[in-house]
Amino acid sequence: MAMGPTGAFAVRYSIVCFLAAIMLTGNLARAQTAPEPSPPAENLAAARELVQAMKATDTLKALLPAIISNMKAAVVQNRPEIEKQYDALMPIFADAANARLNELADQVAVVYARRFTLDELHQIKAFYQTPVGQKMITEQPAIARETMALGQQLGRSIATDIQTRMLEQMRKNGNAN
Repeated sequence: MAMGPTGAFAVRYSIVCFLAAIMLTGNLARAQTAPEPSPPAENLAAARELVQAMKATDTLKALLPAIISNMKAAVVQNRPEIEKQYDALMPIFADAANARLNELADQVAVVYARRFTLDELHQIKAFYQTPVGQKMITEQPAIARETMALGQQLGRSIATDIQTRMLEQMRKNGNAN
């Protein structure tokens, strides 16, 4: 079973979202959705092996500075006093996130164990042990940084489009200056 960039991106995207939720709330319980049934023990063990083979926590460690930096603009909003505070707190955010990486790995393993059969988990792990799978792991931080930047750019573009359309509609309805 081959797992292409889209599947790997989904894993990394999930990790990024998880990290952002933890950093913003400071509470794992709030980052979770309603509990699903526990996966079979053998699936969970295989999923833990897969998460290790994917080097998911290593990828997150590599992406953490970019994630924290990308959050900066939203928090600071051109306020120099807040920027100084943010810069001072940045190492604390990174330390807090790093301290929870094992927790993240366990949660990701549960997700995989629920979504894939034991055989599929073994096949995915086998992929990550191939030269192409290893290249995927090596390239994933750069791919994630580039795709995050593309997503942010698209998000800004969509927001601008919505704002423009909303103002146009409000003018048509006589509700805007």
